[in-house]
Amino acid sequence: MDPKAMFCLSYGLFVLTAKNGEKDNGCIINTAQQVTAEPNRISITVNKTDYTHDMIMQSGCFNISVLSEEAPFALFQKFGFCSGRDTDKFAGFTDMKRSENGLYYITAGTNAYISAKTVQTVDLGTHTLFIADVTDMDVLSRVPSTTYTYYQSHIKPKPQASAQKTGEIVWRCRICGWEYSETRGLPENGIAPGTKFEDIPADFICPICKHPKSDFERIEK
Repeated sequence: MDPKAMFCLSYGLFVLTAKNGEKDNGCIINTAQQVTAEPNRISITVNKTDYTHDMIMQSGCFNISVLSEEAPFALFQKFGFCSGRDTDKFAGFTDMKRSENGLYYITAGTNAYISAKTVQTVDLGTHTLFIADVTDMDVLSRVPSTTYTYYQSHIKPKPQASAQKTGEIVWRCRICGWEYSETRGLPENGIAPGTKFEDIPADFICPICKHPKSDFERIEK
């Protein structure tokens, strides 16, 4: 069985936003789709470790902003590479507006937004599937939506080759570029220096984008 077959599935990319009390937050997701036209319903899947997940569980409402091919890498960094539990992701950010449900949607690097209210949740173990009624939506531009393939090829910066080989073995997340170093390990997570990537637990996930161990590739620096 070749797990790389999963990379042949086509995914879009979205900024998922929610609000609980006075706190706004957002994260990057790749699973959003229409499930029925009458009634108009969509589904999203969110990792339980994401702060936005908890906010939707409590409020029942969310927006998704559909990222376009004009989305800069900085947008992925802002909403995908840090946690809203200890970061205000909207601090200093101006490319957003509030929709009728009072939640932010992103106005630059996007081509549409959809507001929704949860009608059902399904526990998927590491993730929750939210099925929701569409309450509002609008088209923001005609620029095509970005896919994972487009993101990897045209948006995510390519790693710079080292001028001098060090022989260090790292495992790089194909999705966000975070690297696990076998030399340094992850002492803060109880993984000692010198631990080979193959020897860390099978349920290891990227600390940045929350993708699984199977999404890492071996790199020799």
